[in-house]
Amino acid sequence: MADNMKFTGSNTYIASEELMAAVDVARVLEKPLLIKGEPGTGKTMLAEAISQSLDMPLYIWNIKSTTKAQDGLYVYDTVQRLYDSQFGGKDVDNIAQYIKLGKLGEAFKNEEQVILLIDEIDKADLEFPNDLLWELDKMEFYIHETGETVKAKKRPIVIITSNAEKELPDAFLRRCIFHYISFPEPEQMDEIVRAHFETIDENLLKQAMDTFYWIRTLKDIRKKPSTSELIDWLRALVHGGIAPEVIRSTTPYLGVLIKKDEDLQVVNKRRI
Repeated sequence: MADNMKFTGSNTYIASEELMAAVDVARVLEKPLLIKGEPGTGKTMLAEAISQSLDMPLYIWNIKSTTKAQDGLYVYDTVQRLYDSQFGGKDVDNIAQYIKLGKLGEAFKNEEQVILLIDEIDKADLEFPNDLLWELDKMEFYIHETGETVKAKKRPIVIITSNAEKELPDAFLRRCIFHYISFPEPEQMDEIVRAHFETIDENLLKQAMDTFYWIRTLKDIRKKPSTSELIDWLRALVHGGIAPEVIRSTTPYLGVLIKKDEDLQVVNKRRI
């Protein structure tokens, strides 16, 4: 892949001009791209789309509440070494065989440039982002048990997503390029939908889109339906052979769009 290739979205990922520009700026400046946006706006899928568009391998590090920064670098499997020392026939003095690289370590070790997705970084504790500052700046880390320094052969393109569950430290934010993915307007949503359907009845699409955005305007809705839920709903409507003219009045398969009891009650009361 040529270094000057630009990200232009993919067959199933319609990116705005601003988002495409943010990806390219992050690549030029060699900084992580921090992506925020409400659920369902395609934050996680962005890394997959970049991987497809630029023809680069993708490494995904899914962050949980228990995840530590060390997990992404490497883990020293002391349990396996102890087991081998008692029951196995391996040379347990060879510590390197008990070092298991994490996703960050695997990305650094790759001979070619890769995409590294650190997904939902705000799920971890507050110290997690700060603990990665050196590694993301210098693109290297030290394995104490073997005395080896693992340095990225080619600097990965790092995509970091956040649902804004926690504020990220200022020191971490200074090292990132930031982009907020706004919820698609109807015109862009129409493009997104058509990327997922070879053909779709125009009247059904219009009625479904109108109903979808109407639901999102209801002020008492706690969890607004997302892009992925709209696509699933359209698939359900097509599969069920639903007549377009009844979509707004009856809202078939509402459970595909709405996932909370309180929100179902709101829609049912306001349905016309």
